[in-house]
Amino acid sequence: MTDDSRTEQDGPSRGELPRPIVKHRRFNASLIWLVPALAALVGLSLVINNRLQAGPQITISFQSAEGLDAGKTPVKYKNVVIGRVSKIHLSSDRSHVLVRVALEKSAESFATEGTRYWVVRPRIGLGGVSGIDTLLSGAFIGVDAGASSTPQDEFKGLETPPAVNHGAPGRSFVLHSDDLGSLDIGSPVYYRRIQVGRVVSYQLDSDGKGVSLQIFVDGPNDKFVTTATRFWNASGVDLSIGASGLKLNTESLATVLAGGVAFQDPAGPHDSTPAPEETEYTLFGDQTTAMAPPDGEPHYIRMRFEQSVRGLAVDAPVEFLGINIGKVVSVKLDYDEKAQRFPVLVGAVVYPQRLGSAYDKLVALAKAHGENADLSQLMGRLVTHGLRAQARSGNLLTGQLYVALDFVPHAPPVAFDPNAKPLMIPTVAGSFDKLQEQLAEIVDKVDKIPFDSIGKNLDQTLAGLNATLKQVNGQTLPEVKSTLRGVQKTMHTANDALSGDSPLQQNLGATLEQVQRMARSLRVLTDYLGGHPEALLRGRRPDAKPVDVPPAAIAAPPATSPTQGSQP
Repeated sequence: MTDDSRTEQDGPSRGELPRPIVKHRRFNASLIWLVPALAALVGLSLVINNRLQAGPQITISFQSAEGLDAGKTPVKYKNVVIGRVSKIHLSSDRSHVLVRVALEKSAESFATEGTRYWVVRPRIGLGGVSGIDTLLSGAFIGVDAGASSTPQDEFKGLETPPAVNHGAPGRSFVLHSDDLGSLDIGSPVYYRRIQVGRVVSYQLDSDGKGVSLQIFVDGPNDKFVTTATRFWNASGVDLSIGASGLKLNTESLATVLAGGVAFQDPAGPHDSTPAPEETEYTLFGDQTTAMAPPDGEPHYIRMRFEQSVRGLAVDAPVEFLGINIGKVVSVKLDYDEKAQRFPVLVGAVVYPQRLGSAYDKLVALAKAHGENADLSQLMGRLVTHGLRAQARSGNLLTGQLYVALDFVPHAPPVAFDPNAKPLMIPTVAGSFDKLQEQLAEIVDKVDKIPFDSIGKNLDQTLAGLNATLKQVNGQTLPEVKSTLRGVQKTMHTANDALSGDSPLQQNLGATLEQVQRMARSLRVLTDYLGGHPEALLRGRRPDAKPVDVPPAAIAAPPATSPTQGSQP
């Protein structure tokens, strides 16, 4: 075959386009649908796996959604993520927010009764600083697992973190007080100035007359809480002035700012058995009151004061011979129609057992005499012996008063009814009132003094004294000066006369010599008359003639015999 014929057979004729040759492969089309099928299969497996791994859905109510973000905010237990916030919406009444949380499969035990949830965010308070790490990582929901296994899907979130987590070692106790004071949740509990616990919660009593606090003491320090333990409010600063000076007592700086509770066992023998869980105690106001002996049964008494009791207030002490046995609970004004006066009725609560052994002896003595040992009967005997109530000054600077039960000497008898309810204690005027009366009497006496006439007489006396002084200055003083000059001249003359070379001095010396000679002669005469008294009558004997004595006799006097006495 020629080239032209091959060209016509093999290729298209000139002027025609070449035709593409298409090869059909059916298996290529099936590969295209394989990709979406695989994707669907993977997605289905993920959905199934998600369903299998998904945990329970719970709803938590909070006052606000501050710091929470749907799809981002995690739920952590011991800093481990166990879930995440999935949705946030308002409640139907718009009073709170509902937070939907998806927990993980492994966190099913957190969807049970007793579990507590709260928002962990930075908090600064008197109890300390918490949640600082959330400044960078953001807020999250904290959780505390409960001990129950009953499922629950709706929870009420806490606005503050719980003070104690479930399962923490230690024990809880209940304290009863008249008021809360400066205590709050998280306030520390101290034992010997070391923090061993905290205040967990508080609430009003059902009758509204007090407050109940729940505290938690961490283990192993909870063993120091015994059945005899005393608790007191250690808040603030205890400042007192006594015989030893100024005393300042406080547990720590935290108690000054945030309040606190302290406890300790009383001194002496006591029951040291550890107290069981939820034991109830009384919370005293201070350590002194807490450590005092038991007060015993309280008794209500009333006192009627006829004078003003300004400075006497509720909670003022009631003392018996200096011992605090109670306090004032009411001060009310009354009206006496007959006397047209306004007496003051003072009510007080007393604890006789604070007298200790003295009260026990009074009770024993009354029983020994077959009498009733009731307080009213004991008071009746004491009133008979002069017991009276008196409002006394407790502080001269502030003017505060207190009620003193004391024995008044020579007190006039009064009518006392031991069966009266309440018991009425007779009173006497206070020492300060007596002082005021005495001052008033002194003022009256001073007013009676005639100060006007005394002043007039004093003016006249001063005028006469002034005239006398003028006369003395004008006349008497010049004469006195001239007299003194004359005396001075006389003294000079006497000095000249008594000088050593003056005739008077020489005559005086000679006179003294003659007096000395006369004194010697008189002494000789006296001696002679003492030996010869007869000379007064006969006169003086003549002197004996002198005897001639040889020189040898003078040189050697004769020896005397040993038996011969000496001659005069």
